[in-house]
Amino acid sequence: MSPPSKSEAPLLTFLLLILIPVATSHYTSSSPPPPQPSQWHPARATYYAASDPRDAVGGACGFGDLVKAGYGMATVGLSETLFQRGQICGACFELRCVDDLRWCIPGTSIIVTATNFCAPNYGFTAEGGGHCNPPNNHFVLPIEAFEKIAIWKAGNMPVQYRRVKCRREGGVRFTIDGSGIFISVLISNVGGAGDIVAVKIKGSRTGWLQMGRNWGQNWHINSDLKNHPLSFELTSSDGLTLTSYNVAPKNWNFGQTFEGKQFEL
Repeated sequence: MSPPSKSEAPLLTFLLLILIPVATSHYTSSSPPPPQPSQWHPARATYYAASDPRDAVGGACGFGDLVKAGYGMATVGLSETLFQRGQICGACFELRCVDDLRWCIPGTSIIVTATNFCAPNYGFTAEGGGHCNPPNNHFVLPIEAFEKIAIWKAGNMPVQYRRVKCRREGGVRFTIDGSGIFISVLISNVGGAGDIVAVKIKGSRTGWLQMGRNWGQNWHINSDLKNHPLSFELTSSDGLTLTSYNVAPKNWNFGQTFEGKQFEL
């Protein structure tokens, strides 16, 4: 079968959530161990070619405009096996092309952030076109990222991948949305492990309140916290805790984004 053309590459569907200017906070953080990249594992990768700049917005993790959010085009959609129902959102992977000297760019690798989900297609078998069906480990890259490790004509390319620490500019970002007592917080630009597994929120007159995962890295709680400065406690997938005090001031409003401190590497 001949390789796909750029115009035939699948497009991913994205969700829009816009980030706006940030503020600062105080923090405490547990001391992280030295970063240890995981072992390489086999997978396959395809690409999508955005026909419109707006296609670089959104994704199943809810990060919104990926360029404004700081992720750029170094992003990836993950198959169901890797996506872990969105818990993996924000994690970083290093990918390298293997096993095909015709198409691989020798000596190259890329680091990408998980921002999207590649849904399974049960109209095909995992081996016969259902690239993102279980149990496949599959990555869907923007063509700009794919072409850093392979020639685009490669199509469905064998790769190796491993988890790596995420390096971010600035602090963790908290985008507050909701209405009334319903508060939803998008957590983005997370360094270190990159993915958050637990979140607590605190007002000036409350103790620490556990938030629930809504979807991706969107967390929610029903609590009347208006006119409270807000503090957050995050736990990443490697067990580290980051506490940012007074991230949002007393007069915060829905739709605003604030910046806390960052996990150390």
